[in-house]
Amino acid sequence: MKKVSSVFYITIALVIIFVLVGALLPVKFEQVTTAINTFLSTTFGWYYMWLMSGLIILSIFIAVSPYGRIRLGKNNERPEFSTPTWIAMLFSAGLGIGLVFYGAAEPLSHSFSDAPFSVEGSGQALKEGLAVTFFHWGIHGWAMYGLVALALAYFQFRKGEPGLISSTLKPLFGDRMKGPIGKMIDVLATFATIFGVATSLGFGAMQISGGLSHLFGIEVNFTTQFIIITIITALFLMSAWSGLSKGIKYLSNANMVIAILLFLAVLIVGPTLLILNTFTETFGLYLQNIVGWSFRTASFEGDNRAWLDSWTIFYWAWWISWAPFVGMFIARVSRGRTIRQFMIGVMIVPTLIIAIWFSTFGTTATNVQKSGIDLTQYATELVLFNMFDQMSFSFILSLLAILLILTFFITSADSATFVLGMQSTNGSLTPPTTVKIILGLAQSSVALILLYVGGLTALQNTIIAAAFPFSFIMILMMISLVKALNQEVKAKR
Repeated sequence: MKKVSSVFYITIALVIIFVLVGALLPVKFEQVTTAINTFLSTTFGWYYMWLMSGLIILSIFIAVSPYGRIRLGKNNERPEFSTPTWIAMLFSAGLGIGLVFYGAAEPLSHSFSDAPFSVEGSGQALKEGLAVTFFHWGIHGWAMYGLVALALAYFQFRKGEPGLISSTLKPLFGDRMKGPIGKMIDVLATFATIFGVATSLGFGAMQISGGLSHLFGIEVNFTTQFIIITIITALFLMSAWSGLSKGIKYLSNANMVIAILLFLAVLIVGPTLLILNTFTETFGLYLQNIVGWSFRTASFEGDNRAWLDSWTIFYWAWWISWAPFVGMFIARVSRGRTIRQFMIGVMIVPTLIIAIWFSTFGTTATNVQKSGIDLTQYATELVLFNMFDQMSFSFILSLLAILLILTFFITSADSATFVLGMQSTNGSLTPPTTVKIILGLAQSSVALILLYVGGLTALQNTIIAAAFPFSFIMILMMISLVKALNQEVKAKR
């Protein structure tokens, strides 16, 4: 344990305090997180919109500029992982459970029960519902992930710095990043990572318990979710023990295979032609509206500000809370690629996969709804399984979905323990197994407490609170990255 940083001990202490408060004062905890969520969403919604839009602009600029020729590593290095495996890792770490949890439910909600712009149930609402879902899951979040990962990969593999958030700020603050301020930044990043991942683990436990209830009549309650998280914690800790090149690599590839099988099954069994037509039209609608939606703040009465706070602002905060984890993981698996290859791959490929996925599941769900089966009456985690009930091979589809959630669950948690271990051991690429296990138990404990004190509401509230302070560090990271890249390009002239 001699390589362990003080970041580890401080973070664990903070998590213990959080878990105790949540367990002993669950009602008060939910009230406080709700108040924080409301304040940040209503007061700083404009800030989140500017931040995410600015990151897209910066991403495109870096990709097409002379910076794009710089390699993330030494000039003669080449990628460690093949492109298919790299994409599978991006897919598993950066998306995972959320795709299955919201795949059918979000487009359905935007179309029939909580439409942002048009009359619920209208043809326009159906098209806008899918396009807005692409907006929430598409290029905005991936541009942000890409930039955070780029900063970490550049300073670690090109400049030989430790793989820490604080190391990316050295061009601005110098050796002060080795002192207490740097530690504080790394603690904040580690803390945000634990909460971002814990939220997804909570979503996963909710949907697995919902699926088991739907198929086998197992009661949906906290006890069931506790057992699910306990079992999966044991599984992902076994994977974490095996290391990055084995556990996460194999799990990521398994995720892709299962996801493709489920996707193809729904595409074929579902309304295939309608899915293809809807994807084409709604992706165009997404591209057509991306600028306007990027700066929408619903300023006036009747603009549906409540929808913006509960959906778009929530998503931007969720993406930011995942940035340290996903950024570090993407950086770790992207060594040897040029900045241009890296940024284009990270922004474009996942966005297209997301659009195709949501078009398939969202169109199928809205088609079932239009047939007279009311899917909106079900909780978010149950929409998918009730949609399958109206399709051929429903039992097999539901089992495949549960299996996919399980593998995503394990991969996300496994990847997170690796990243948390890096952050807690001064950026080590081989963090001690003991550290990974303790941090894995910490994130599972947080997920359980969040489910115990308020389920989905507590999960969403905590994301907003955890993401806000890290967003300012992210801005400093971007300034520092551009400064360092500019210096390198100038030095070559």
